[in-house]
Amino acid sequence: MPVSINSKKLDKLKIVTYCFLRLPCFIEKEKKVSWGNEGPRGREYVQHCDNGFSLLELVIVIVIISVLMVLAMSRLLALQVDAERVTMEMVAGTLRSAIGMKVAQSIVKSRVDDLPPLEGGNPMTLLAETPPNYLGEKEGVDPEKLETGNWYFDKREKALVYLVRHKGFFAGGLPNPPRARFMLRLVYSDRNGNGVFDRGVEPVEGLRLSPMEKYSWSR
Repeated sequence: MPVSINSKKLDKLKIVTYCFLRLPCFIEKEKKVSWGNEGPRGREYVQHCDNGFSLLELVIVIVIISVLMVLAMSRLLALQVDAERVTMEMVAGTLRSAIGMKVAQSIVKSRVDDLPPLEGGNPMTLLAETPPNYLGEKEGVDPEKLETGNWYFDKREKALVYLVRHKGFFAGGLPNPPRARFMLRLVYSDRNGNGVFDRGVEPVEGLRLSPMEKYSWSR
């Protein structure tokens, strides 16, 4: 007996049941209908599907679920890479702000001569509170033995180093392991063009945190 919908008689449950029975596993398959007793809403019926899902339908469902899982995992990985990139750049931006405040303070107090000794120093010392993934100052350490996703200051190289966690999405910097290095450099007017700061001859303009090697992130 065909199933029909009368919106005035069928409640929401029966409408959902009707929609469910229109799924592919129920279409063109033999159905057995058993009728119950009269109820307050009229005659009730229960409809059974003699045949369950076919093998082809199960394969299609599994393939769809697998594709959705792959897409979800790819999206999750992209979000993790974005989170690492933003976190790293946020720390670098905070350091640059602290450096700018130090330079401004020196200019206001007419103590610009205090800036040259800071070149090559640890910029983390300018922060009131260091980030939780800062490992401190290291000398002669093997970066491969350190946990990725962390910062440390290499005293020998005078470089602030970030160890990249998602290596496949990072290009440039230094390899094995992939890492980005930054150095605190003095900004001055190189009047004689020798590339070296000559105290008392060339005026100091400030300090900046510069990457030692070019790097980029991809998705």
